[in-house]
Amino acid sequence: MPHITDETLEVLRSIPTQTLIDAQWVKGWPMSYIEGAVPLQEGQHLAGRAVTLRFVPHRPDLADDKPKGEYSAEYVAIEMCGPGEVLVIDAMGWKYSSVGGDIKFLRMKQLGAGGLVTDGGVRDSVSLKEYGFPVYSASLTAKQGPAEFWPWQVNDAIQCGGVLVRPGDALVGDDDGVVVVPQSIIDEVIEIAHRREEVEDVVKAQLEIEQCSPGKYYPFNDNTWKLFEEKTGKKRY
Repeated sequence: MPHITDETLEVLRSIPTQTLIDAQWVKGWPMSYIEGAVPLQEGQHLAGRAVTLRFVPHRPDLADDKPKGEYSAEYVAIEMCGPGEVLVIDAMGWKYSSVGGDIKFLRMKQLGAGGLVTDGGVRDSVSLKEYGFPVYSASLTAKQGPAEFWPWQVNDAIQCGGVLVRPGDALVGDDDGVVVVPQSIIDEVIEIAHRREEVEDVVKAQLEIEQCSPGKYYPFNDNTWKLFEEKTGKKRY
């Protein structure tokens, strides 16, 4: 599969998450909205390639077997995160269990990481807001993580918020949440998204003129495409 370039990430950053969802729906792919991952601050924008990290439930023998210190999975994953990478953590949807806080994620600030996405909780929100990278999590929490679960596996296929995330997939976030754009269909999704935005702009302009029910043109129907062809001279896609 082609590597998603930084230039492609900048294009994705400008496309609303809703439009990316719709573009994948047009292709018949599953919806890719990460449930539970909400922005730490308003006005966040995220676009990056996924570095994945999977947490598993705590058990004493697991604690004995897992790598220690800087070789622990979360630190290995963090070191892979530069400005174009987003750390995506499968916390099994354990909303109030902490995947980390200010000390662990300070390193992401130092590396200029592209962001953090998890279906678990994060600690030390005041510090994280100052670190300069977008954070999307299921909650803020004061709880410690190690009493409940442990980081275990780096850069394999994971789920996050009920969505499959593969290493290298694109993560795009705004005020409405985070969407996964599969690496394998990235160019097609962008093309469809841009086309849909063009059609929707025509529809919204016409609704202002007619002051009628959106149902006349939306969801897209024969009226929509007739209007689009009349206004732009382009054929339906």
